[in-house]
Amino acid sequence: MVDVPGRRPRRGARLRPVGDGELRLRHRTVHGYRRAYRMAGEGPALVLVHGIGDSSATWAELVPRLARTHTVVAPDLLGHGASDKPRADYSVAAYANGLRDLLSTLGIERATLLGHSLGGGVAMQFAYQFPERTERLVLVSAGGVGREVNPVLRAVSLPGAHLALSALRLPGMALQARMFAHLTRWLDTDLGQDAAELLTLVDALPDETSRSAFIRTLRAVVDWRGQVVTMLDRCYLTAGMPTLLIWGDRDSVVPVRHAYGAHEAMPGSRLEIFEGAGHFPFHSDAARFASLVEEFTGTTAPADWSREHWSELLCAGRPGTAPDRVRERELREASERSAT
Repeated sequence: MVDVPGRRPRRGARLRPVGDGELRLRHRTVHGYRRAYRMAGEGPALVLVHGIGDSSATWAELVPRLARTHTVVAPDLLGHGASDKPRADYSVAAYANGLRDLLSTLGIERATLLGHSLGGGVAMQFAYQFPERTERLVLVSAGGVGREVNPVLRAVSLPGAHLALSALRLPGMALQARMFAHLTRWLDTDLGQDAAELLTLVDALPDETSRSAFIRTLRAVVDWRGQVVTMLDRCYLTAGMPTLLIWGDRDSVVPVRHAYGAHEAMPGSRLEIFEGAGHFPFHSDAARFASLVEEFTGTTAPADWSREHWSELLCAGRPGTAPDRVRERELREASERSAT
């Protein structure tokens, strides 16, 4: 088991360096499936949850910085990276359960959850299912707070997606995809901000098993009309849960207006916008990102959950109010765009 101290190092204390060996992939078998993860550092637990098609490798530049003051755990979600890819349940609820069980095997009972994209949805679901184990939330370009999503993801959720993804592995297709990515970046489009990372996600689907797991995961949260899973109807439950929202203002996957909707729906939340950044703000400016997270965790008290408080929130909350306001704004913005 891993000892996870409950206090941060005192101000002025020497930061602990992180060795390369600590960032290697480790494995735990949970429910018969091998789950990969990286773990480094000492201090309060901080769990980094990657997005769809990605892996813990996405945090490579961030982990050494955050591990100076935290015990950082970065798992490869089931169906991703070096974790097993079975024919299984890839819903956000299942991911939250799997994350709880992995943390339990590591001796971690409470943690701050930092989730990117799909991982943001998983982090929110974890906080909803296990509020007593959640200290804070950091949501980065998170899914689950609006219907809009990149049209490419909607297309991949359609029948025949396996064939389309397989076609990307044909000779010459990789070169064409890279040329397209360079063009979108040269034209300074929002998609161009994320093109390099999105191509990396395609490269992470080398075989039928990986592609099948990707499509199963995507279809659990997206269909041809957009995102099908939302936490907006339960966001009022974050009252008393320190929450930091981080978004790039040129996000081509989950538009920045979702950040404003989530900020409005989550009582007491804090919003930070990275100007000029796309869907991966922690890649665009890792130093600023790490500083924000360290400042946030160092200046906010962990959520103090109790059954009585949870019951009071449920009884006093008015589900539907916040989503209705967000939906009204989405309709108004769509009307304004069509008018111009």
